[in-house]
Amino acid sequence: MATLIQQIINGLSLGSVYALIAVGYSLVYSILLFSNFAHGGFLVIGGYFCYGALKLLGTGIWTAGAMALAGAGIAAVLTERLAYRPIRERTNVTLYLLIASMGMSIVIENIFVIIVGGRFRALPPVIPSAPVNILNMATTSAFDLLSLISAVVFLGALQLFLSKTRWGLAIRAAAYDLRTAGLMGVNVNLLISIVFFVAGSLAAVGGIFLSVRYTLYPQLGAITIKAFVAAVIGGLGSLPGAVVGSLIL
Repeated sequence: MATLIQQIINGLSLGSVYALIAVGYSLVYSILLFSNFAHGGFLVIGGYFCYGALKLLGTGIWTAGAMALAGAGIAAVLTERLAYRPIRERTNVTLYLLIASMGMSIVIENIFVIIVGGRFRALPPVIPSAPVNILNMATTSAFDLLSLISAVVFLGALQLFLSKTRWGLAIRAAAYDLRTAGLMGVNVNLLISIVFFVAGSLAAVGGIFLSVRYTLYPQLGAITIKAFVAAVIGGLGSLPGAVVGSLIL
C-alpha cells in the first residue's frame, strides 16, 4: 500500500507538470487552431533563464523563477510576432503555421546549442528534495509535493484569469470565433500576444521543475511531446481536458 500511495503521488506530481505544458498547447490551439510545436522551446528558455539567474547572477529561486516566466513569455510573444503573425495576415491555412512552428522549434534548440553548448547542466539545489512522511503510510520527496502544489496554484490562477477578467472573457470568446471577437471590438493581435505570453510562462514553470527533476539541455523541449499527447487525449482546445489527459498519462 505504501508503494502504491508513493507512486500515485509521483504520478500526480509529474502529471501536473505535463498539465502546465499541455494547457499552453490547448490555449494556442483554441485561438489559432494549430499545434504550436515551438512550445517546447519556451520550456527550454525558461529553464536556461532560471539557471542563468541562479548561477551567474546569484539570485534566489523566487527571483530566478520570475525571470524565467517573464523571459519565456516574452520569447513566446516575439515568436508569434516574427514567425506566425506574417503568415496569419496573408493566409488562413493553419498548415503553414504548423510548419513554421516546427521550424521555430529547431531554431530555438540550435540557438542554445551554439550559445551555451549541448552538455547537460544541473540546477543548483534550491528546491527542497528531502523525504516527507505522509501520515506514516508512505514516503515521498518534498520536490514532488512542491511541484504538485505549484502546478495546482498556477492552473488555479489561470482559471481565475480566464473566468474573472475582461481579457479572460475575450479569450473565451475568441476560442469560439476569433473573427467575430475582432468584429466586436477585441484587439485580436494583443489578445493573441497575451495568450502566447501566458502559454510561454506556464511552459517555463514546467521547464524549471523538469530541469530539477532531470537535467537541463537544449533538447529538453522534446519532452513536451508527452504534454501534446495529453492535450490530444483531453481534446485539443479544452483546458480541463488537457489537465485530465496529463494526469491520466
